[in-house]
Amino acid sequence: MDHKKRRRESLRTLWQEKRAVTIVYVFLRTSVVLVMLAQLFNRNFENVFLCVLTLFLFAMPSLLEKKLDIDLPNTLEIIILLFIYAAEILGEIGAYYVTFPYWDTVLHTLNGFLCAAIGFSLLDILNRHNRARFHLSPLYLAIVAFCFSMTVGVVWEFFECAMDQFFFLDMQKDTVVHSIGTILLDPTGGNHPVALHNIVDVIVVQADGSQTALGLGGYLDIGLLDTMEDLFVNFIGALVFSIIGYFYVLSRGKGKFVKRFIPVANETKEPDRKEEKQNEERKES
Repeated sequence: MDHKKRRRESLRTLWQEKRAVTIVYVFLRTSVVLVMLAQLFNRNFENVFLCVLTLFLFAMPSLLEKKLDIDLPNTLEIIILLFIYAAEILGEIGAYYVTFPYWDTVLHTLNGFLCAAIGFSLLDILNRHNRARFHLSPLYLAIVAFCFSMTVGVVWEFFECAMDQFFFLDMQKDTVVHSIGTILLDPTGGNHPVALHNIVDVIVVQADGSQTALGLGGYLDIGLLDTMEDLFVNFIGALVFSIIGYFYVLSRGKGKFVKRFIPVANETKEPDRKEEKQNEERKES
């Protein structure tokens, strides 16, 4: 009975603290299950796999909380869930990447911001840990958060490139350009780039001699500009959070906005709550 009572109290406390997260989680999970059933009915097994992957990713925040003994802020957890849904269900299955040209750009910007928050929190937790205090400077924390986010962005671009090379998935979306410069067209075989302007079409000649005009209105850039754009917006997102995180550490956690994105180790939560309670008592006295 005591065990059941404690469990009910634990669930009640979880509901009170994570009410918004639970509602969003249930809604998104139900939506993914319905999409998966529709894809299964249409025998689109690749999308069924994406749905299963999405359901697995939905469970990751809770698993990380238990495994690492940390507490994810509600805002951060909700954004992570929405990010996964927007990338996998809306982006891939719903073809939002094609329908809305800036969908991928927005997600990469958000990814840079979130990864910087995660990288920042990893060191901030250690910095505030009772048993392992590193006393790292705010600037160092901000730089590490920025580098962590950019590293994640680069690794993801490596993954996209590998998928395009081996499975021709076109994850690094092609871009139509009208001017190029390349040393491969240098008639002397040297290192002098030859510029071509006002390109309106490209003809592809295959090994059997057949020719196909692409009809795209220009030259087909294979993924390079898309990769650079993704890394640039990732850079912006990472830089924005790193700057915010820097001032957050300087004020020692007084920024309410940043607290919504930084996980906290459970061992550090109680001292922080006691400190907040003591400050409140001082104000009342």
